[in-house]
Amino acid sequence: MTLILLPPSEGKTGRSRGRAVDFGTLSFPELNPVRELVLETLAKVSASADAFDVLDVGASLQHEVDRNTRWRTEPSVPVSELYSGVLYDALGYSTLSAGSKRRAANRLLVISAAWGALRPADRVPPYRLSMGTTLPGHGPLASVWRDPLSAALKEVDGVIVDCRSSTYVAAWRPSGGQADKWVSVNVVRERDGVRTVVSHMAKHTRGLVARHLLESGKDPGTPKSLHKLIGERWNAELDRASSGWTLTVVEHD
Repeated sequence: MTLILLPPSEGKTGRSRGRAVDFGTLSFPELNPVRELVLETLAKVSASADAFDVLDVGASLQHEVDRNTRWRTEPSVPVSELYSGVLYDALGYSTLSAGSKRRAANRLLVISAAWGALRPADRVPPYRLSMGTTLPGHGPLASVWRDPLSAALKEVDGVIVDCRSSTYVAAWRPSGGQADKWVSVNVVRERDGVRTVVSHMAKHTRGLVARHLLESGKDPGTPKSLHKLIGERWNAELDRASSGWTLTVVEHD
């Protein structure tokens, strides 16, 4: 089965009321010990005097940093509603058909600095934490999550469509047989024969690619069949990388 990997977004939608997170209901329960360790450390860091420096945020985000300290009691939000921003606007989960949402339940996976891996139905509170953060006493978060995620996702055997940024790829990089079906989605803009990478547009296009895959109802079994499916809508090129594959979507001005 195709797996679509998404990054989280900095923007998150909270709620004023509702039940707190229940670890027993989350996907990949084997990640719960690491989740709790990361979140407890995050709460302590967020209450410290150097919170802004450690989390690499400005004082204008004080309310989000404060919310990190209340993760046990903050109202939880379904992942399908939690994240906002360019990629998630393009994905448009709320406007997907019923069939597409059913496919999303098993095929979409968000790699999170706080929670490891989340599916759309999982409910967690909003948080402020990047995978690029180094937590005191634990080191870079990508290193903290690397082994637990590798163990949790070892059974993945379908095509892996990777829409993550490099920061989140560092937390889990498919290897062995998985790498043969790992396809990173790259986006470039071409003007007068010159190609450039534009991050804002790349996020938008990756969201559209994820939506297209869900709405197609198809389950491409190989990188080449994925390329054919994406090529129905975009000018796309598939190349073998040193590990895995790269699917480049070319947008023209």
